[in-house]
Amino acid sequence: MTETHCVFCRIVAGEIPSTRVIEDARTLCFMDINPATPGHCLVIPKIHRENIYTMAEDECLDVMRTTKRVVDAIASTLKPEGLNLLQANGLHAWQTVFHFHIHVIPRYVNDPIKLPWIPRHGDAEEVRRNGERIRSFFG
Repeated sequence: MTETHCVFCRIVAGEIPSTRVIEDARTLCFMDINPATPGHCLVIPKIHRENIYTMAEDECLDVMRTTKRVVDAIASTLKPEGLNLLQANGLHAWQTVFHFHIHVIPRYVNDPIKLPWIPRHGDAEEVRRNGERIRSFFG
């Protein structure tokens, strides 16, 4: 199923040109047209899923399997000093295209990318309580 308004669904359908890197029956990796660094690409499920909350576990595994293959290819060919995977869910988490995607961003010495936040030491009691709340979901 595709969403006619979704740019990534239109890329999957071949309606919008893209530089495809690898694809299989369920996933596609293509180059980002606004790369943060050389080699920046996106891995998506071919089926329209707005975010991770709407994906089945097997769909997540398919996307991560393709992501790992792409990461290995980037490491071998572009030889970055590091690599970031970025995945956002929802407007407040900086999601701008509402089709699940993972940014694969090779990192290089002196590249322009900076962390969007400054890590701070957490309150130990709050960390513990939140861990318990999340753990309670699993029973």
